[in-house]
Amino acid sequence: MKTYVVGGAVRDALLGLPVQDHDHVVVGATPDDMVALGFRPVGKDFPVFLHPKTNEEYALARTERKTAPGYKGFVFHTSPDVTLEQDLVRRDLTINAMAQAEDGSIVDPFGGQGDLQARVFRHVSDAFAEDPVRILRVARFAARFTGFSVAPETNALMRSMVEAGEVDALVPERVWQELSRGLMEVQPSRMFDVLRACGALARILPELDVLWGVPQPEQHHPEIDTGVHVMMVADYAARQGLDLPVRCAALMHDLGKGVTPPEAWPKHHGHEGQGVHLVEQVCIRLKIPNDCRDLAVMTAREHGNIARAFELRADTIVKLLERCDAFRKPARFIDMLHASECDHRGRTGFENRDYPQRPYLEQALAAAASVNAGEIARVHVDQPKRIPEAVHTARVAAVAELVNQARLHP
Repeated sequence: MKTYVVGGAVRDALLGLPVQDHDHVVVGATPDDMVALGFRPVGKDFPVFLHPKTNEEYALARTERKTAPGYKGFVFHTSPDVTLEQDLVRRDLTINAMAQAEDGSIVDPFGGQGDLQARVFRHVSDAFAEDPVRILRVARFAARFTGFSVAPETNALMRSMVEAGEVDALVPERVWQELSRGLMEVQPSRMFDVLRACGALARILPELDVLWGVPQPEQHHPEIDTGVHVMMVADYAARQGLDLPVRCAALMHDLGKGVTPPEAWPKHHGHEGQGVHLVEQVCIRLKIPNDCRDLAVMTAREHGNIARAFELRADTIVKLLERCDAFRKPARFIDMLHASECDHRGRTGFENRDYPQRPYLEQALAAAASVNAGEIARVHVDQPKRIPEAVHTARVAAVAELVNQARLHP
């Protein structure tokens, strides 16, 4: 029985990156052998065991055979005579198909070290085409390892998988899992670049794919392409280290522009309302979590109003706060302001420009929230129907001071 560290741990160590988790492959053993050594079985589809002390995963070397479309259509085979190379050949990329023996030597039957040096994502074998999740994984790796490119033959293989309908067999939860992980990487735009290059984006997120070639409004030049703009917005959100809901909102804030008739370009009147509908459709289809959905919907609806904050009257600002449920969920409202700021800064030459709208509306929220609604309710205890109007009026008066001051000192 021999044990090897495999996959990402080997890759990251060779790149000089921190290694978070170690996966192991065991060659020449049976499940009974593992249990006898104290390992705890946890695998459902094939034998995986947890080390009795470290809890790291140890999988028996295995082969697999495609039996149905999608990423679940596989039959796995394990036995003591399955070799390490047979196990590695089923992996996705050469840089993930290396192993490290117990003596520290590297087993690299498919040229992974050379591709690491060349900064290339290359599939190990044609078995890559049997699992459409691998397209998403390559795209996500591109967002993490920003200096790598996809080998032409690998892109061609991924495109053939898309054309064969393999991507259509992916379940929504797995698509969102990979997309959300990619959004949290260093440069999310590269994930979408890879998906577009092989045609997968048009199948899994067509509402986003159509934005390339759609011009931005004239005042937003030189970024005249909405798809390019959205990618810059997503990357800016990543550089700021913002949470997933904000990054998701940044990604989908302009979906409405994709359905503007070409004869209306470069104007996009009313795109916010259409964007809300599209965001809701995407979130339903991909089963996106509620916190991401709610913030993305709100941002799609309101980011134009946020950009015009200094043009809004006090009453309009308070209605904005009320519409966004900002008094009960102030943190979510602040997150929307961050997403809107990403929209502003996601243009060439705008990254370091001032964005006073965010602190201005934060101050407006604080001013309106300082109104003692409980005290107003006590004053109108005999006329309960007047309480909401009275609270609203008091909030408007509080915000009006801020608005007047901003207009006196622009």
